[in-house]
Amino acid sequence: MLWIKNLARISPTTTSVGNLFRNTESYTLSSRFFCTALQRSETEVVNGLEQQQQQQQHRYHGLAPTKEGEKPRILVLGSGWAGCRLMKGIDTSIYDVVCVSPRNHMVFTPLLASTCVGTLEFRSVAEPISRIQPAISREPGSYYFLANCSRLDSENHEVHCETITDGLSTLKPWKFKIAYDKLVLACGAEASTFGINGVLENAIFLREVHHAQEIRRKLLLNLMLSEVPGIGEEEKRRLLHCVVVGGGPTGVEFSGELSDFIMKDVRERYAHVKDDIRVTLIEARDILSSFDDGLRQYAIKQLNKSGVKLVRGIVKEVKPQKLILDDGTDVPYGLLVWSTGVGPSSFVRSLHLPKDPGGRIGIDEWMRVPSVQDVFAIGDCSGYLESTGKSTLPALAQVAEREGKYLANLLNVMGKAGGGRALSSKETELGEPFEYKHLGSMATIGRYKALVDLRESKEGKGISMAGFLSWFIWRSAYLTRVLSWRNRFYVAINWLTTFVFGRDISRI
Repeated sequence: MLWIKNLARISPTTTSVGNLFRNTESYTLSSRFFCTALQRSETEVVNGLEQQQQQQQHRYHGLAPTKEGEKPRILVLGSGWAGCRLMKGIDTSIYDVVCVSPRNHMVFTPLLASTCVGTLEFRSVAEPISRIQPAISREPGSYYFLANCSRLDSENHEVHCETITDGLSTLKPWKFKIAYDKLVLACGAEASTFGINGVLENAIFLREVHHAQEIRRKLLLNLMLSEVPGIGEEEKRRLLHCVVVGGGPTGVEFSGELSDFIMKDVRERYAHVKDDIRVTLIEARDILSSFDDGLRQYAIKQLNKSGVKLVRGIVKEVKPQKLILDDGTDVPYGLLVWSTGVGPSSFVRSLHLPKDPGGRIGIDEWMRVPSVQDVFAIGDCSGYLESTGKSTLPALAQVAEREGKYLANLLNVMGKAGGGRALSSKETELGEPFEYKHLGSMATIGRYKALVDLRESKEGKGISMAGFLSWFIWRSAYLTRVLSWRNRFYVAINWLTTFVFGRDISRI
């Protein structure tokens, strides 16, 4: 025991670990032993953290490839007409369904213009994905993810995604991967600006519910500001000038709804400014160019009666309070709605896949992307390759819906034949290719008037009508096309309350 006494005699008198390191003279045998043990423990902790980080890097963040005994996975990118119709028709006893989209609902776009002026409530045109395909909220292998796709890795059958956090500074987006057996690209298109300066910064599009909400708030704000004392006459006229660019069905229907709102509600509740509010519709060519010539002339006549001014011209530049036409004319505006058609989105343009002449994802007659395995494309993001000999179909809701229905049936047949797994459908019989038959076009123009054109093409023969009966057919047809009985009830009640009590003008 003598060595223990000597050890105690030469050890430091203090027991503080902090003093042990601050007093260099007290660095004795015991302190050297303590430091060695401490360094060893720190090294072990660091090595443990490095191992954990390596494990996390190798861990699969997202959904790993399906295994034997599990249902094959269909990954759908998008929640528009095509994607939702596909999910509705998929046999979930064969497949697991995963949807990735920046919105958790489908928008019934034909009635979206009515929500801008209070004819319908916003929830009446939005159908949750979980109601369209209940398996997404019930089945253990089916999911909906609020995210955008950032990259497609077709060789490894993976999609790289990034979450959407709605701009919250407290929550940063994170990335994850999803492995698929079948991939359906139904990511839609984006509004075309034709490279015109100022459109993205100053105009409002009409494609989503939040667009309609922004239009409504802007419209009501301008109406209320125009009555405030101290505002100049020129500024008042600018605030009360609503400009719509684009003479297609969306632009014409919004102009008709807006003119109805002005004539029936604004004149009663904003009497001080009722004579100053105006609507201008700008189109480079003819409005409603896909409709019968007689119907177009009828629409022009009715819009003029409703107070809508039609201007033929090309927008050259858009500034915060005015736009400039190609002839140099300045058009001041308080509200600018842009509805000039759609084009390929930035995500579609970034994909290294074959494209059709318009820049959309190239497909064959069975909705397949020929250059990659197990990838399909439907809706506005896709178009026929030139090698098929077919012309690209128009970006219409009925086209997207029918493509989604066709592909759902095709995938169900493939799944039942054992071709649902990745790289397993090469020998599967695909059946008849997709054939589109146009069922006609409809558009409301306000004042209980509408157009119904049931011809298969502009040169074809068929029924064309306009007036109150067409308006009744238009409402009846869209009421039956709304996806759920819940929303049909909402739409019918909204129409009834608007007819009896007028439109709601609350700015919420």
